[in-house]
Amino acid sequence: MAKPAHYIIYDTTAQLPDTWDVLAQRNIFLSSAYLSVLEQSAPQNLNAHFIGLYQNNALAGIAVAQYINLDKVNTFAPGERGFCFKEYLFKKFASQVLVIGNNMLTGQNAYVLNGTIDEVTALKLLEGSIKQLKGHYRKNHVRINILAIKDFSNSEWPAFDAAGFKGYYRFCTQPNMVFDIRANWQSIDDYLLDLSTKYRTQYNRARKKAAGIEKRKLSAEDIQEHNECIQRLYITVAGNASFNTFHLPENHFYTFKKALGENFLFYGYFLDGKLIGFNTLIKNGADMDTYFLGYDAALQKEKMLYLNMLYDMAGYAMKKQFSHIIYGRSAMEIKSSVGARAENVYGLIKHTNPLINFFRKRIFTYFDPVVTWHQRNPFKN
Repeated sequence: MAKPAHYIIYDTTAQLPDTWDVLAQRNIFLSSAYLSVLEQSAPQNLNAHFIGLYQNNALAGIAVAQYINLDKVNTFAPGERGFCFKEYLFKKFASQVLVIGNNMLTGQNAYVLNGTIDEVTALKLLEGSIKQLKGHYRKNHVRINILAIKDFSNSEWPAFDAAGFKGYYRFCTQPNMVFDIRANWQSIDDYLLDLSTKYRTQYNRARKKAAGIEKRKLSAEDIQEHNECIQRLYITVAGNASFNTFHLPENHFYTFKKALGENFLFYGYFLDGKLIGFNTLIKNGADMDTYFLGYDAALQKEKMLYLNMLYDMAGYAMKKQFSHIIYGRSAMEIKSSVGARAENVYGLIKHTNPLINFFRKRIFTYFDPVVTWHQRNPFKN
């Protein structure tokens, strides 16, 4: 006899059902290979759970949830206005977080459904799963402060509303920067033909500045060999972010490469034989997702490293005929200068203390870093 729609929470990839990866073909970030990276090399303040959604006793959806302990990181940059007060309040009242989705990525990487279960039913199951996880952590003496879901489009909001997500605040922070690859772009030369004179000059100037830099595709063994330098370059960039919820551990990129193979690309930038920067890409169906990068801060300015990396990512995606590059959040203006557009993504957030939750909009606005930027259009007409 078929059970009603239900969910099962798995704590390890070894527990996942055999049909899990059939559904995950639509999103590599829900594949068992990627989820094994979260098991082996997640940030020390993050713990992942994997959720199977069942309809008529068959797996109909897959999802990921994460527990994040913000006590273990400096969330706000020291230069942020009101840093000490914000850090104190955050750690006191909002440091224990449960999220449906992936806090390490931008975009809807929370769940995939196969069509045999409707979205409202699936979301009701996910709400039940996050409540169960909250109870699980409470039994282990962890009082969850924040429940959240990320990232979804505005058009998906009615399904959440119908599923009964009451008392949540819908928010939109920095947009996801998406680079759409035109059908006529077979190479970077085709792309350059569509740029206005100003931005073609920007491209040429950046390339001239990068003279002497050698770009290499690194294997897992190469990544391991340069591990110490890679971690230092990564921290240089991550440490300058205005808001941080985690830091990647050492050997993370090595673990990633071993798990995903050619679906994970690691490019090193060398000057006089020394690694001065790197970027990473993940193949995800028709999309190319950018991941983390790092660079020497002084040479980044001199060599325009970051801008050159953006052009390199675009060039690779064009050559391999991907449809989009997911550049993610942060540095929106410079990403728009190479052609990326801003795509708003939304989340839901709820405080488990009813009194605090009553003021959730005002409190969230206080903590959310304000970023002022201007959208650029590098193309003709």
